[in-house]
Amino acid sequence: MLQIRIRAFRAIDDIQTCKKYIKGHVEVLKGFSITNITSNSPDWIWNPSVYGVIAESMDGKEVYGGVRIHMSDNVHLLPVEDAVTDLDPRIHERVKQYAVNGTGEACAQWNSREVSGMGLSVLLIRAAISVVTQIGLTSLFGICADYTLQMFQKVGYNIVPDLGNNGEFVYPNSNYVARVILMDPINLTTAEEENREHIFLLRENPNLKRVEKGPKGEMEVQYDLIIPDI
Repeated sequence: MLQIRIRAFRAIDDIQTCKKYIKGHVEVLKGFSITNITSNSPDWIWNPSVYGVIAESMDGKEVYGGVRIHMSDNVHLLPVEDAVTDLDPRIHERVKQYAVNGTGEACAQWNSREVSGMGLSVLLIRAAISVVTQIGLTSLFGICADYTLQMFQKVGYNIVPDLGNNGEFVYPNSNYVARVILMDPINLTTAEEENREHIFLLRENPNLKRVEKGPKGEMEVQYDLIIPDI
């Protein structure tokens, strides 16, 4: 059984892990012939408002996937703002509206082919949603493609229909349709029950160890979700 650790950290406090994250993400994007994802810029490493959730081997040598959380801080644009600003500049007003009470974005989620089909993607997004209370966010944006939309909807995201073409954008290239999505990560009012229960469990027990069942088998997961020195 594969044993992994899913842990949370602030980007500027763990540059080496950030570099591993970038390397793994770039390799995955190349496999889809995608090179212009806005969240793939390495500048986020030095942004004090960025947090990471990473899946790695227990010894830390292998990285299997990750997701990032960007806080809206009135200094840096969220990746979703960079992504669709030319297509619909109203995205900035929408982010500003939610930033009053603390908003951010979960982005740049990926997992390696080594664990493809194991269900790691949903474990990572659940973990990311669980830690937003540590950094004071009451809403969470995102942008997703058709093939990941269902997963994001199951954890509580909804399409923002009044942006783009009924919520749709041609992004990152003509081969893909993307949607701006938004959720309530605190109450999880629109999440499916299984996901809601799992996220609340992680929020209450951030150092939980448990066996997670996926479509292609089981993984023993050690969660380490208390962000150090926050």
